[in-house]
Amino acid sequence: MSDTAYATERIKYTHIGGQAVLEGIMMRGKHNWAVAVRQPDGEIYIEEHELKTAVSKRPWLGKPIIRGIVGLYETLVLAMKAFSVSASVAGESEEEQLSSREIAFTMVLGVGLAIALFIVLPAVVTNLLVGGATDKPFTWNIVDGLLRVLAFFTYIWAVSRIKDIQRVFAYHGAEHKTIHAYEHGLPLEADVIQRYETMHVRCGTSFLLMVMVIAILVFSLVPVKALAAALGAEGRYAILAIAIAMRLVLLPLIAGLAYEVIKWAGKAPDNPVVRVVLWPGLMLQKMTTREPTDDMIEIAVAAMNAVIAREEGEDPPPAPLPAH
Repeated sequence: MSDTAYATERIKYTHIGGQAVLEGIMMRGKHNWAVAVRQPDGEIYIEEHELKTAVSKRPWLGKPIIRGIVGLYETLVLAMKAFSVSASVAGESEEEQLSSREIAFTMVLGVGLAIALFIVLPAVVTNLLVGGATDKPFTWNIVDGLLRVLAFFTYIWAVSRIKDIQRVFAYHGAEHKTIHAYEHGLPLEADVIQRYETMHVRCGTSFLLMVMVIAILVFSLVPVKALAAALGAEGRYAILAIAIAMRLVLLPLIAGLAYEVIKWAGKAPDNPVVRVVLWPGLMLQKMTTREPTDDMIEIAVAAMNAVIAREEGEDPPPAPLPAH
């Protein structure tokens, strides 16, 4: 097929998504999820599982906003499972492999550090720079939000300098490129897939940045002064504690709103408004993705094929027994 034919293929946007893991990629469809990992001996390990969602049992959980909250929780759980598989397979030796308990601890620690870095720290610094959260609420929320975004960019920049993380980011790029090719209805072959960019509108990086932008708007509407008065809180740090607590409480709602924006964008990525809204997230993806090698593309295709087989009603390839 010629380059012109490739360029004019009709785009079929898909719900299939994924994530990069250690030396591999996880892809998720409607009915199943699969993770493909490059083993130390060079062979590809594929593990495929049925996907059981809360929405399938309780349809009301699929309503707007709520589905984003539920989806975020399920994504975190699935990420932990996929990471567990990759950590068990990719290690050169038993000493390098992580146990389920170690992986769970790492995930919990990561969430705790994220809360401290992106919620608590910006609020504390804002309290020092601007004053109490009720003195200048509008200014306070703007500064708090900007510091949160700054902390996020700084974190991404810092981890992108780590050599091992750069390899994970390259797998991230392979995941996006493969999804692009599938959306265009093209053969999932390395030379075809490599033509696409590493950025994608439905990327989790864009979602996280959208969360932070929406958070600025939502937190600006929170009546911290009224809440403090109702609770009898008068001290500057007592009011700060209330502001931080409200940020934690409202985080699921904000995630649900961000999910709806990303879902809308995924259906019309070429819409000019969508491109403007998602432009910052797409630019940020230049930091969280790298150009993959062909062998990384091979891993992405292996995971994608296991999901596509179920999507198209075909029998999936037999999955090896778990290595852990």
